[in-house]
Amino acid sequence: MEQGANTGSASIDGAESDHEFSGLSVVIPVFNEESSVRETLHELCSALPDIEVVVVDDGSRDATPEILAGLSGVRVVTHDRNRGYGAALKSGMRAASREFVAWYDGDGQHRPEDLIAVARPVITGQKDAAIGVRDSGSPQQIERTLGKFFLKFFAESLSGVEMPDLNSGLQCFPRNLIRRYVHLIPNGFPASTNSTLLLLERGYRVACVPITTREREGISKIRLLADGMSTLKHIVRMVVLFDALRVFSLLGAALIVPGLVYGVVVALIRGQGFPTLAGTVVISGLLIVLIGLVVDQVTELRKERFEEPWD
Repeated sequence: MEQGANTGSASIDGAESDHEFSGLSVVIPVFNEESSVRETLHELCSALPDIEVVVVDDGSRDATPEILAGLSGVRVVTHDRNRGYGAALKSGMRAASREFVAWYDGDGQHRPEDLIAVARPVITGQKDAAIGVRDSGSPQQIERTLGKFFLKFFAESLSGVEMPDLNSGLQCFPRNLIRRYVHLIPNGFPASTNSTLLLLERGYRVACVPITTREREGISKIRLLADGMSTLKHIVRMVVLFDALRVFSLLGAALIVPGLVYGVVVALIRGQGFPTLAGTVVISGLLIVLIGLVVDQVTELRKERFEEPWD
């Protein structure tokens, strides 16, 4: 169940603005962020008083709901239970009313100046979307570095596109663009990974804007193993959706090439012809490629729903 409350323009301390960002809605998902949410909203709305701020309380069990209820000038959407990071983003985007939508974390990591840098190329029409790419000055959690490196390598190898930041929580796009893909965004942690992949796979002009994040306040909600496996699953699902033949071709090649090499070597050494095992492996690889051709045709037909209709 979702409830809207505290509707109004984003203005906590009455700061002035040049209205450049008056067409921007900023969606901020929060879950048990009592230590940071008040300061995050105050800082953001002081810097950009003309934006629409949509805060999604994703079933918080601490003092976060009471803090949000005491703020004016922000729009609050409430989940009666914790549904996940992606679900909160989707609820916020559905509640947003402005032409452009940005994602912004509520744990104190992001800075308003970075939001401005990310949103500007989209609002001015220079780019179709923008992603904040964390630089070397951003804090790194050692226990997550190896996992993020592996996921980034896997995503780039499978998709064939460079991933500047696999799971950046600071992104911006036109509302009409992201609404075409909102059903592809999972409810959980991999939401930002999916959005990055689909934007790059679809060939949109994406600005990769360097940003510097801060140490988060409070306790991280990320579960290393569970969220890592979920991210892996959604990477495969997203790449198959937009480039199925590439995935099936890689799987087929992983069987065909070793099978051929083994078969030819054995045939030349023993002089007894192409071995049955090698033939079975090669045929299995060819079948996978053929299945990929069928899947690719199906996905190509389904892509029509993502195209902007002609006038």
